[in-house]
Amino acid sequence: MSKTPLCFISPNGPTTPENQPTTAGSEHRPSPSPSLSLSLLLSSPEIPTITSALLLIRSHHEDSMFLLLKVMAVVVRSGRGGGGSASSSAPRNFVSYRIFVSAMFTLLFFSTASVLFSSHPAHFSDNSGMQTTGRAYMQRTFLALKSDPLKTRLDLMHKQANDHIVLVNAYASYARKLKLEISKQLKMFEDLAQNFSDLSMKPTYHTALFETNEPLDEEVLRQFEKEVKDKVKVARLIIADTKESYDNQLKIQKLKDTIFAVQDLLTKAKKNGAFASLIAAKSTPKSLHCLAMRLMGDRIANPEKYKDEEPKPEFEDPSLYHYAIFSDNVIAVSVVVNSTVKNAEEPWKHVFHIVTDKMNLAAMKVWFKKKPVERGAFVEVKTVEGYTFLNSSYVPVLRQIESANSQILYFGATRDANNNIRNPKHVSMLNHLRFYLPEMYPKLHRILLLDDDVVVQKDLTALWKLDMDGKVNGAVETCFGSFHRYAHYLNFSHPSIREKFNPKACAWAFGLNIFDLDAWRREKLTDKYHYWQDLNEDGGLWNSGMLPPGLITFYSRTKSLEKKWHVRGLGYNPSISMDEINAAAVIHFNGNMKPWLDIAMNQFKHLWTKYVDREMDYVQLCNFGL
Repeated sequence: MSKTPLCFISPNGPTTPENQPTTAGSEHRPSPSPSLSLSLLLSSPEIPTITSALLLIRSHHEDSMFLLLKVMAVVVRSGRGGGGSASSSAPRNFVSYRIFVSAMFTLLFFSTASVLFSSHPAHFSDNSGMQTTGRAYMQRTFLALKSDPLKTRLDLMHKQANDHIVLVNAYASYARKLKLEISKQLKMFEDLAQNFSDLSMKPTYHTALFETNEPLDEEVLRQFEKEVKDKVKVARLIIADTKESYDNQLKIQKLKDTIFAVQDLLTKAKKNGAFASLIAAKSTPKSLHCLAMRLMGDRIANPEKYKDEEPKPEFEDPSLYHYAIFSDNVIAVSVVVNSTVKNAEEPWKHVFHIVTDKMNLAAMKVWFKKKPVERGAFVEVKTVEGYTFLNSSYVPVLRQIESANSQILYFGATRDANNNIRNPKHVSMLNHLRFYLPEMYPKLHRILLLDDDVVVQKDLTALWKLDMDGKVNGAVETCFGSFHRYAHYLNFSHPSIREKFNPKACAWAFGLNIFDLDAWRREKLTDKYHYWQDLNEDGGLWNSGMLPPGLITFYSRTKSLEKKWHVRGLGYNPSISMDEINAAAVIHFNGNMKPWLDIAMNQFKHLWTKYVDREMDYVQLCNFGL
């Protein structure tokens, strides 16, 4: 019987003694290893079963999968080995299969036991990184399974204890600080008590005052009394200083007093800020004054260049689009006109009627003479005094200004129902001209009133084609919820107001208003305005401002426009979205933060400045800060 060569199973493949590598001059002998021992053991005829091989696996910490492959190889070889007959091969294969299954389960059992009970994990070479990772994962998994649940509870308790140690140490630090202060106070009180005792035990006083039967020495007594009073005074001061530390009621009262004092300061600061903002908004900026003076100087220096022209027929052509702008602000009016013309589809059909006061008339004319309106639009500049019918015999406001009571009301720093100082500009004829549009432009059918603090972003000609439904005034309503209702502007405690108007009626806004002058004339609304203005001579029907008389005059005669026509609040509300602004036909800088002032909101100012004529010399000279 021929002997079969030993087969060495290694990671590099099976080798035999014949093909083992040799070194020069000596025969190579492979060092014994767990794999070699197992191969010899499995191929040895002295070991008939696999159980002994598995015991050897337990003694060597071999990788489980690698050993399993070796066992499978031996079993398969044993099933193929030997040249028996066909009748004997079937039982042998059956026995080999059972041995193979038993070997697998036994191997799995011992491998698991080896991982669980091994206190020294196996060491792997550098070329077995994947085996190391798998072995470590299995070891962590089994350690987790065999961990004591009480250990987890112990760790949690330990963590909680450490957290509270940190907290206690923090409070201890604060307590030591308090203890130091209290110890100082204790020492101070003890010293104070000792001073009183030492004073009474002082030999001079003790002998002369407490241990004598003789009459007391008045001089010594006076000296003793002086020292006692001094120490009592010091004691009272110390007690007063430390009383707050022990009297909680005193602490609470002191805190309340501090809160009230801060609230008073805040209220005063708000009032002062509001007043300063009002002054900045209502007074004439230096730049505006400079511009008016330079334009006036140009008129005086070159009278031949600025001769008055004859009125053009377009000023009274009802087929054109007419605008009314009443202002004494030259640069603001120029922005309104420029923005309207630049966004108009047919600018040559637009006519602007500008009315100002006598002081700014020359400056306004010089501006539009030096910088004529582009694209063929027409501009008419007139003064209030040019409308001779506007006199005190016809206009209640002019008549009231001449009365002593109204002068006290508007020029005596009196306050309205909202405790706001009445603005004298509210009785200016420039503001009240809006109630005389039919008389000022008798040949026109419709006119669009624009405030001087608006910017036009779209073509507005659709307003002249709007169906007014018999109404006189077209405006955007401002009410929402309970805000901006008639009750907010009118005094409904007055019987005349309470009987005629609904306090919940929705208010609207001036700034962009399309007026049907024919309907106005039919309704005789100017007479209605005169009636209510006469009743309000004492200021008892509405708050100061121009909107209340407008709400009364056009009550139930106002058509609501879509909000996109007129977006307001750019002079006080910083939260208006740019999407809403960009979609608006007219944006209104109502409020105190006008775009030509230093207090303007920067996020909106560019919407106004882009329509300022920067080529005008006087704009740069007067330092508008554009």
